[in-house]
Amino acid sequence: METVAFRMTLKPGMREEYEKRHREIWPELADALREAGIRDYRIFLDESTGHLFAIHQRTDTHTTNALPTLPIMRKWWDTMAELMETHADNAPVTVPLVPVFHLP
Repeated sequence: METVAFRMTLKPGMREEYEKRHREIWPELADALREAGIRDYRIFLDESTGHLFAIHQRTDTHTTNALPTLPIMRKWWDTMAELMETHADNAPVTVPLVPVFHLP
């Protein structure tokens, strides 16, 4: 398993709606993420900056590179675009985070 971490940015005042939508995540989206090899996906918020810190594990045989082509992923991004910083195609702006320490 590989650990992946990245940062996104939530627009001001959107925390409650962001959390609500994730509490009600579509089962078909959750299935697509699992089928792509994503495990133990977590998102944390830095309330002082609006930065979202995401971390997940992915299997050695993951297919996460194909996720942006899935209609369910595109639909989710379109739905979430009003809440966070996105690219023109509504994909969230993500900044990869580089590991600097691990305590096993």
